Amino acid sequence: MSVITVFNALYCNEEAIISGLVTETGYRRVDDPEVIARAAGLSGLSPDRVARAFSSKPSLFNPFTHEKEKSVAYLRLAVAEILGEGRLVLTGFSSHLVPAAISHVLRICLVAEMSHRLRQAEGGPAPDKDANKTIHKSDEDRSAWTLLLHGKADPWDPLLYDIVIPTDKIAAEESVHLIVRNLHSDVLTPTPASLAALADFQLQARVQVALTLEGHEVSVAVQDGAVNLTIEKNVLMLSRLEQELQEIVARVPGVRSVTTGVGADFHQADIYRKVEFQAPSRVLLVDDEREFVQTLSERLLLRDMGSAVAYDGESALEMLREDEPEVMILDLKMPGIDGMEVLRQVKATQPDIEVIILTGHGNETDRETCMGLGAFAYLQKPVDIDVLSETMKRANEKIQARKQARQGA
Repeated sequence: MSVITVFNALYCNEEAIISGLVTETGYRRVDDPEVIARAAGLSGLSPDRVARAFSSKPSLFNPFTHEKEKSVAYLRLAVAEILGEGRLVLTGFSSHLVPAAISHVLRICLVAEMSHRLRQAEGGPAPDKDANKTIHKSDEDRSAWTLLLHGKADPWDPLLYDIVIPTDKIAAEESVHLIVRNLHSDVLTPTPASLAALADFQLQARVQVALTLEGHEVSVAVQDGAVNLTIEKNVLMLSRLEQELQEIVARVPGVRSVTTGVGADFHQADIYRKVEFQAPSRVLLVDDEREFVQTLSERLLLRDMGSAVAYDGESALEMLREDEPEVMILDLKMPGIDGMEVLRQVKATQPDIEVIILTGHGNETDRETCMGLGAFAYLQKPVDIDVLSETMKRANEKIQARKQARQGA
């Protein structure tokens, strides 16, 4: 029932070593794509969005959507469920989701000098012409991942692993034999304590998901069914929040008791915010009037609607290539690519984005053209913030209904 986890730097002969381990042990191989697919199925997020949790570059909208935190919660749940199978070789970013308290796991790290990695990248069957750039991006992602999970920016820190193998000095076959020899150690035999730690991890993952679904972000610790929640950010009505958290967690099967407390950073300036799901959380404001758009962004934030900002049509279209908002609030009169052309391109390539036209220069002909192109609504400046908020909420209702219809299809 023992498990091997393998985390590697890119171009460290990892494929030969992992394949050799599977052959020698008969263990099932579980890579990141399988864990991502499982997390996507559990969460309803697309696999691409779940996979973005592994990237060092977060979504522009993550401060408002907390999508990365949601993805990590479901990735943790997927790993927790898979670990119960035992006899696994778990590879990639997912391997770091396994808690250190589960002692029947052999943690492996594969590293090599940069010169060796570059030779591997450039001399393989599919040479990477941008190998240096590819490797640095890969290392940045791995560094951000271990910093997030363990507070360590060095992804190759020996304290995170049982064995660190320099693959530029130890051949693949010898590396496999080294790992297998250690796998047979009595230390890796599942014990009642280690199996209890696995059960705690599985319950912790379920609790974290339950809290995430209700828009909460707190630290979760579990021991033998007893759950302790730590609130790390300041909150105005602590007792009410504690009661809400306890009610949510108490409904999770397997929970025997729930306690709450505050963390070391509780009295810092950062304020605890519950994520609200009634309003769209991925909003892009596109307007060349900087003062207006900044003020609008701040007023929307007071209504629990965060937004990213673009000051011209070209910048907006560039942002859409990396991140897709749910709702776009779009001015018509802008220098360069105007709002009408932005609307036309958005609806041609990303029709699910609901576009609300907000302009001070439009007319009835413009309104008819915009609605014909697929705009959700056409509003005139100055607009009552409550009218705009209600329009955005109606757009969100349409988005959620479309998602549910697709899930049910």
